[in-house]
Amino acid sequence: MHTRLVEPEDAEAILTIYNVEIIETTTTFDLVPRDLEDQLAWIEERQGAHLAIVAVNDENEIGNIGARGDLIVGFAALSPFRSRAAYATTVENSVYVDRAARGTGVGRLLLTDLLSLAANAGFHSVIARIVGENSASIALHEACGFELVGREREVGRKHGRWLDVVELQRLLDTV
Repeated sequence: MHTRLVEPEDAEAILTIYNVEIIETTTTFDLVPRDLEDQLAWIEERQGAHLAIVAVNDENEIGNIGARGDLIVGFAALSPFRSRAAYATTVENSVYVDRAARGTGVGRLLLTDLLSLAANAGFHSVIARIVGENSASIALHEACGFELVGREREVGRKHGRWLDVVELQRLLDTV
């Protein structure tokens, strides 16, 4: 298993992973599934410092076909934290793993490599905003050195329920 930078040809593989989360879970607060045009625009926005990577499965046949025929089993991305200039060295991260590949270390690989890329790009702080009921993602981030810095109560509504968001932070000086 390895990671690489996302390519436009990975759009359908990412859609396969992400749209299930939009439709069936609360892991994302998006409510409308993305189409190919939306996903390509998302990839285009992540060609600079706010980049995205994919996890490529080299070991078995689990995954979604991406660029070069790679089997994509997850993706991770950096996004701007806030629009004001003083926040420029802080980013927000996202990590999504195909259901068939969960529990195999894909999430840790993606997050570890993403943190390294963020540090190399000169970012200082990474924020993870995770729905409060997603204990697996919270545990992953804590295992990768993130610390809980806050909880936003009932800030999202999805599937007829109010949802909390926990905020975790990792300073990159220690990467």
